[in-house]
Amino acid sequence: MFDTMTLTKIVGAFCGALLVFLLGGWVAETLYHTGGDHGEDHQQAYAIETGIEEVDESAPEVDVAELMASADAAAGERVFSKCKACHKLDGSNGTGPHLDGVVGRAVDSVDGFNYSGALEEVAQVWDHEHLFGFLANPKQYAPGTKMSFSGLPKDTDRANLIAYLETFSG
Repeated sequence: MFDTMTLTKIVGAFCGALLVFLLGGWVAETLYHTGGDHGEDHQQAYAIETGIEEVDESAPEVDVAELMASADAAAGERVFSKCKACHKLDGSNGTGPHLDGVVGRAVDSVDGFNYSGALEEVAQVWDHEHLFGFLANPKQYAPGTKMSFSGLPKDTDRANLIAYLETFSG
């Protein structure tokens, strides 16, 4: 039943299948390899726009007082539309604490709101500087905060919003 010719055919078929498998793997690696572990430059095939601008760490410091001097509360009212989903200006809490009187108010001081405690680590009072930094990127400014808002990348939008919130200082 097993003669030399049959055994040679079986071994040859096995070697041929192994060769096809190895060559197929090599061809696939060559076609689809992105270069990450071979020291070559790696670039994404496509980028997903999230609408969030990357912050340039080498950017010059912003003079908040100068921005606040030229801030427009009416423009800040339009910016506040992004905040309305979670915050109110009538003294009642929503998903977030109410923001009337927030400028100059102690951090984590709204009665009846369950804060995360992360804000107390970075500020004591919501002054212009702290609000300006927090509104730029809440998660980066106060790691551990419950606020899921991604922030306002434009300096003028933040200044205008703070000016608008100052009109509700009660």
